[in-house]
Amino acid sequence: QVQLVESGGGLVQAGGSLRLSCAFSGRSFSRYPMGWFRQAPGKERQFVAVISVSGGRTDYADSVKGRFTISRDNAKNTVALQMNSLKPEDTAVYYCAGRYGADLRIAAYEYTAWGQGTQVTVSS
Repeated sequence: QVQLVESGGGLVQAGGSLRLSCAFSGRSFSRYPMGWFRQAPGKERQFVAVISVSGGRTDYADSVKGRFTISRDNAKNTVALQMNSLKPEDTAVYYCAGRYGADLRIAAYEYTAWGQGTQVTVSS
């Protein structure tokens, strides 16, 4: 059974940076493409970034391209999201998610494993 635990959220001023981390427990981390999603109050869960099993391919939502970077360490079973130049509209609960397979997917319903979420608040 896969378990995901996020950490690294917090309160930051606009223009600042945060680094989120997600720890994967269970088997076959290296066979799971991993994604980050976020959900603001009253809004649907939104795709942020995804990374392939090897780390060689990534994809980002247009709203975060050039500011956020997703990475993974298959030796440590972790995935990270480096967030720079944060904006108030980035405020949300951020979730780490995994799905077994090879393809990069951006739809939340295709992910089978989810963390509990970590709050990111960006003040103006």
